[in-house]
Amino acid sequence: MRRVWKVVATLAVVLGVLVVVNSFVLDNQTKPAVVNAEGGEIVEVASARLQVVDQPATGPGPEKAPVVLLHCYACSLHWWDAVVPLINRRHRVIRVDLIGFGGSQKPRSGYEIESQANAAAEALNGLGVEGAVVVGHSMGGQVATQLAESASQIVDRVAVIGTPATTEDSELPFLARLTYTPVLGQALWRVRTDGLIRSGYEDAFAPGFDFEAAFENPDQVVEDNRLMTFSSYDAPPRAADDFLEAESLPSRLTRAAVPFLAILGAEDQIVDTDLVAEEYAAVPGARIEVLAGVGHSPNVEAPAKTTNLLLGFSAGAPRPLPEPKAGPSSGVGERQSQTRPSIGAKKEANAAKRRAAQERRRAKKKARAKRERQQGKGSTSGNKGGGKKSGDNKPNGNK
Repeated sequence: MRRVWKVVATLAVVLGVLVVVNSFVLDNQTKPAVVNAEGGEIVEVASARLQVVDQPATGPGPEKAPVVLLHCYACSLHWWDAVVPLINRRHRVIRVDLIGFGGSQKPRSGYEIESQANAAAEALNGLGVEGAVVVGHSMGGQVATQLAESASQIVDRVAVIGTPATTEDSELPFLARLTYTPVLGQALWRVRTDGLIRSGYEDAFAPGFDFEAAFENPDQVVEDNRLMTFSSYDAPPRAADDFLEAESLPSRLTRAAVPFLAILGAEDQIVDTDLVAEEYAAVPGARIEVLAGVGHSPNVEAPAKTTNLLLGFSAGAPRPLPEPKAGPSSGVGERQSQTRPSIGAKKEANAAKRRAAQERRRAKKKARAKRERQQGKGSTSGNKGGGKKSGDNKPNGNK
């Protein structure tokens, strides 16, 4: 019997060591950026490499304001697949995989909402996006709000979908909370099965909703989960809580002073819809829409209704300024959106514009300094050359 207990004790020690080693390995795991979406490109920003899909408007007529779509936690840009064809007939649509999700890079750290917004802003600036309708699903709504605060030139208006207004508005399911427990969480992450992953996503939709049938790829949620590292799974919810604890979304949106739309599902199993709707009503001019029979992900569950709301909301956004034509049109279906350069070319073009603007500012500064020197000489020699300072109606020396 003593020998049996020795074996049991030894196995327990070995298992404990393996669990600790597993935790260490998972906490330090990273993954590179990959293109896993049709039309996707990898954009390098200061903090990470992001997968971006930039789709020009497909229909005839003038292009309307660009629409930026930011996905939810533990999701990817594919959660917008059913919405994009309905929006981008008249709108350029830009989807971004946030840091740690989808095809974007998975670093060990850097998952703060502010960091996510900074990375998205840098990518969007490189694409020349301005005056956009920025739409965020769940955690993506927090990133959209931070963008409105920190990169106002990019954002004309903000729409959030199923996004909690404060930390008191939402609660994750029991299994998800278990996976955030130190050591135990890493162990569960290591042994998770596809079936457990699917069951973990059920609360992201209305009860009984067939989310596998809603995606073009029935295994979308499994693939999104398998692409993540434990750090990109564990850190973002804490970062989202920290962001809301620092200041509520209604307070931030009020300060940003942009047109605001909230789309909520009446059957949301994660967010308290009634409470969130009441809190968002405090934002001046807020428009709040609650969809019956829909859960936490209206963009997946009811893409047509969601799109109609977004298109109506986008109608007030100014159209982008047309780019100057390089030469005569061939007249064969040629449109600005169809000839948009690649991401790399846009970044180079924008960099060239910034350099040219800097050169113009330097030239103006040099010319102004030269004029001031000449005027100074004129003042000391008896007001030669008319005796007046540029832009001043008083004679020199009589201020």
